[in-house]
Amino acid sequence: MLRYVALLALATIVSVVLVRAIVFERVQERIQESLDQEVQELRVFIERDEPPPGESPEERAHRVFDEFLRSDIPERGEVSLTFIDGEPASRSRELAASYRLDRDPALVELWGELTEPTRGTVETPAGPVDFVGVPAFADPNINANFVVAIFRTIEDQEVDQVTLAALGVGLIVMFIGAVLAARVARRALVPVEAVTHTARSISDTDLSQRIEVEGDDEIARLAHTFNAMLDRLEHAFNTQREFINDAGHELRTPITIVTGHLDVLDDDPEERARTVALLMDELERMARMVDDLLVLTVADRPDFLSLQTVDVAALTEELSRKMRALAKRRWAVDESGRGWVVGDRQRLTQAIMQLIQNAVGHTEQGDEIALGSSVDEERVRFWVRDGGTGVAPEDRRRIFERYARGKGSSGRSEGAGLGLAIVKLIAEAHHGQVTLGSELGKGSKFTIEMPLDQPADQLKSKSHR
Repeated sequence: MLRYVALLALATIVSVVLVRAIVFERVQERIQESLDQEVQELRVFIERDEPPPGESPEERAHRVFDEFLRSDIPERGEVSLTFIDGEPASRSRELAASYRLDRDPALVELWGELTEPTRGTVETPAGPVDFVGVPAFADPNINANFVVAIFRTIEDQEVDQVTLAALGVGLIVMFIGAVLAARVARRALVPVEAVTHTARSISDTDLSQRIEVEGDDEIARLAHTFNAMLDRLEHAFNTQREFINDAGHELRTPITIVTGHLDVLDDDPEERARTVALLMDELERMARMVDDLLVLTVADRPDFLSLQTVDVAALTEELSRKMRALAKRRWAVDESGRGWVVGDRQRLTQAIMQLIQNAVGHTEQGDEIALGSSVDEERVRFWVRDGGTGVAPEDRRRIFERYARGKGSSGRSEGAGLGLAIVKLIAEAHHGQVTLGSELGKGSKFTIEMPLDQPADQLKSKSHR
């Protein structure tokens, strides 16, 4: 801001100097034009004059000068003088002339003895005076000179007034510019100070503060970027906190079981073998929990999906072969879609197998579990249908949350209640959704629906990994 004000001050000074120089030059030109005009008017007046018979040259000179000066209207500070035989003869009416030039002996001597046109400037007690003097008559028998003079002091007053006016305008502009610069600087610094204050107030326990954004300038865009960064940081911290909480919540029980059994481990071989089998089962359950928690943690990362073109019919056939090894059920394939979809084959397999595993946990031996897929012009659908216990209406939204279990669950499922939450995340990562149709006592149908293609920006980001 200080540099800006200094630049304004320099521009004001330069402008005032230039204005003064230009006005002074124009005044000088006007003075010379005025002097030359007076001389030219006298010459025209003499050329048109017709002397009466018998008039002497000296009488003619007095008459012509008197008549011309009576008809002439001098400008402010302008004086016309006539000299005959070296002595002052007459002068024009004075307008604001502060000094009698015809009474100055040096000037009378200079102007009374002119023999040719003369132009110049003389110093007087009233200041510098510009003049033009010429012999008025071509007759060598007449010594009659005409002098027109202008007091520069009066003209310089006009230059000074214009200069002062320009200086006043410049100072006003500089003051207004300084005030505006201060306001702009303050307005620019307030958001920066807000960013600084917000950054200082952020801790690992509170990332909720945001900067209030106003306008659409560079500072506003900086604030938007900073807020977006805080959103990402808050999400990362929340994800980390959830992972820690989830791990602590889910792993506490199996760790307690393992620790308790190790503390009372018996030397009896049979008892030791049963205890080891139990511990191995708990460790396997802990491993599954950790895997599920890691899936939930990385769901929002750019590399969560590895997109490729997937044959829907081939994927359905592969899932059909895998599901038959899970348990003794009446396995079926309702329909196999024909077409291609852009997606992550492994993640889709994980989600659908999780639905199948969930169906196994809610059915009995001999119950039917069916897999199906279909493709239309824009979307693909995979579904898993079972004839199990079904899901109560009040549980149909809740079961997709972490650690949720439906009331119809018989406890046969060994999961931690994260399976359906993972299915939901995988579907949403493909810009799709998972839906549930169920009726108590008659079974459930889970459907994953997603577009055949993924958005161009996601495809681009995946291809650049």
